[in-house]
Amino acid sequence: MLLTKTLTSSTFKLALIGIAAFGLIASAIFLYVYFAAASYVRGGSDRAIRSEYLLLSNAYERSGRDGTIELIRQRMADRTLADHIYILADSSRAILAGNLRQWPAAVASSSGWTEFRVTGSPEFTRPPLVRGLLLTFPGGDRLLVGRDIADLESFTATIWTAAASAVALMFAVAVAASILVTHRTVGRIEQINATSRAIMLSGPDKRIPLRGSHDEWDRVAENLNLMLDRIETLMGEVKQVSDNVAHDLRTPLTRMRGRLEKAYHSQRSAENDQSLIGDTITDLDAVLRIFSSITRIAQIEAQARKGGFRNVNLVEIAGEVVELYDAAAEQNGTHLSLSGDREVLVTGDRDLLFDAIANLVDNAIKHGRPGGKVIVTSEYVDGSPVISIADDGPGIPADQHEHVFKRFYRLEQSRYASGNGLGLSLVAAVTRLHGARIEMLDNSPGLRFRLWFSASGLRLK
Repeated sequence: MLLTKTLTSSTFKLALIGIAAFGLIASAIFLYVYFAAASYVRGGSDRAIRSEYLLLSNAYERSGRDGTIELIRQRMADRTLADHIYILADSSRAILAGNLRQWPAAVASSSGWTEFRVTGSPEFTRPPLVRGLLLTFPGGDRLLVGRDIADLESFTATIWTAAASAVALMFAVAVAASILVTHRTVGRIEQINATSRAIMLSGPDKRIPLRGSHDEWDRVAENLNLMLDRIETLMGEVKQVSDNVAHDLRTPLTRMRGRLEKAYHSQRSAENDQSLIGDTITDLDAVLRIFSSITRIAQIEAQARKGGFRNVNLVEIAGEVVELYDAAAEQNGTHLSLSGDREVLVTGDRDLLFDAIANLVDNAIKHGRPGGKVIVTSEYVDGSPVISIADDGPGIPADQHEHVFKRFYRLEQSRYASGNGLGLSLVAAVTRLHGARIEMLDNSPGLRFRLWFSASGLRLK
């Protein structure tokens, strides 16, 4: 089945197209080499034939028939010319001199180049293929000067066989390599598909197996496994959020139902009804704040607020937050102060930055030490805009640092304390939207939140 998928896969089809294109190019190169080699060898043979042809034709013009016959006998006696063919015949094609006993029947023309195969001549152990030049003199005598090109024919045939074999071997190796590579690719894809099907059937607890080759497929599998880990984590967080939402909504809704049921079974009283309505509105406002916070965090995480980015001064925003919470800090006995540079510019949404800083200041006042200190500092650190909120309270355990930014997460697990656990989630969302970084440090005692903004993101006017 895997072989069928291999042979029908798009990867194998693309490989075949590549093989065909490469094969055509290689075949064209081999054909060029073949014809170039054959032409070169044939050209050398033709030059030797033409040289002998000119020698004998000139001898005939100078010395006539007898001189030519004598020269042919001399040339035939030269062993270096053993592969040459010489024929001088009269007008009736009777042989006057030469190394053939009869005029070749295949030679019918009167002049020019000709090719023929010699048969029936005992002078040759095998019938040679002869290429020669033919000349008819005015008196009717005929001169044929040629050369045995059987070796040339064998040579060109060898070149052709070698070229064809090379092309065929190249195609065979390429097809085999394509099948192996495609089979491996399809096998890895099938592993991913099998894992995907298992995940759809039983949940995201399955992982794609790694082969330890550290190739691109292992890297893809690692990334997909990391993605599955992230999905599983998010699903766990969604479940936790759902449970927390249900818990946080159940408490005010239960209180409202209890009051209404009590009022239903009691006699009407303007004072009691007024109190009931006020308490119910308070609980409904708490529920609406939860939904409003969830919606706002979702909008921020969807980066729907980037259109409102402008150059803003963190010092001014921090000053407004300190002024807003000054009364709450005084009521709690906390000393709230502002320090740092006079101007710290960043590019961002002023309202969102205000909310983020306000949430951090509010947490510092609520969870800090009664009668303690909360310091808001805006400054440049190594050229980067930074705002920090520090308190001298009990702080947050180091193992909880990664969890406090989750929605509805509370250090106080009973969930009866005020708040809904969405403040730091909003801070994290605003920070991500602005491309900033959150740092949580031990203030010895207490906790220091630092928001680092990118200096490159500032657009000065």
